[in-house]
Amino acid sequence: MSALMSAPESTPGRTDIGTVPVHPGSDETAAPPVTGAPAPPTRIRIPAIGLDQKLVKLRVQQDGRLSVPKDPARVGWWSDGPRLGDPGAVVVVGHVDSTIGPGAFHGLSSLRPGDKVALRRTDGEDVAFTVRALRQYQKDALPDRQVYATTGPPALRLITCGGTFDPRHGGYRDNLVVYATPN
Repeated sequence: MSALMSAPESTPGRTDIGTVPVHPGSDETAAPPVTGAPAPPTRIRIPAIGLDQKLVKLRVQQDGRLSVPKDPARVGWWSDGPRLGDPGAVVVVGHVDSTIGPGAFHGLSSLRPGDKVALRRTDGEDVAFTVRALRQYQKDALPDRQVYATTGPPALRLITCGGTFDPRHGGYRDNLVVYATPN
């Protein structure tokens, strides 16, 4: 079992489900390591929301933000971040919706602790993860070091938009982050 942090107080209308895994250092042990040499993910499967698709590579833009897939029906991973087997979190990003309908991560908010996620490696092996927590953060209050962890035990973060849509700014006010640890 991984080291855990207690859930913060809930704000009405916000998603705070489960217990967020944190960097080891407490009395509990770290998540099990991902076996094999570090490898990039090529595919994601989330049976609980019916998602099974190839991943596209994403990079950090000049403004310091991680890009998102151009096609709302696609899912991408932070290609310059940790890989499967590296310390830190593999980060996977997708749209919740678009002007033409639901995005690839439309059902992400329905995940619950215990749901499974699998990432396929370049060598064809699947690495299984278990959802531990969901958290909704205001976009300007996203805990970057926790979400984009480059140290600590192997982990997975799934990110999409959440909260209310702000038509004046043309986007959602929040991000939804799903925290998962290897099985």
